[in-house]
Amino acid sequence: MYGIIGQLKATEGNRDKLIEILLNGTQDMPGCVLYAISADATDTVSIWITEFWMTEADHQASLQLPSVQAAIAEGRPMIAGFGARHIVNPVGGFGMGG
Repeated sequence: MYGIIGQLKATEGNRDKLIEILLNGTQDMPGCVLYAISADATDTVSIWITEFWMTEADHQASLQLPSVQAAIAEGRPMIAGFGARHIVNPVGGFGMGG
């Protein structure tokens, strides 16, 4: 498995709208085991995304999906920057199936 845990920083006042765009644009992605979007509990502009994929190639292919491309285009103006980004090797856990 392949995983990414990353932080997006929204422009001031746009976090909820950016989350909505991400939630709507990241459905039905082949090879995706988990795609969780979280609002940071203490930082009003930060969003954490946890992604688990069957393979890194599945993740790369998802970036070409029309729905993902549309979400990127719509959300890009609301992204102020990026924070931490960690590549991980998921090994299992509750909610991951199998």
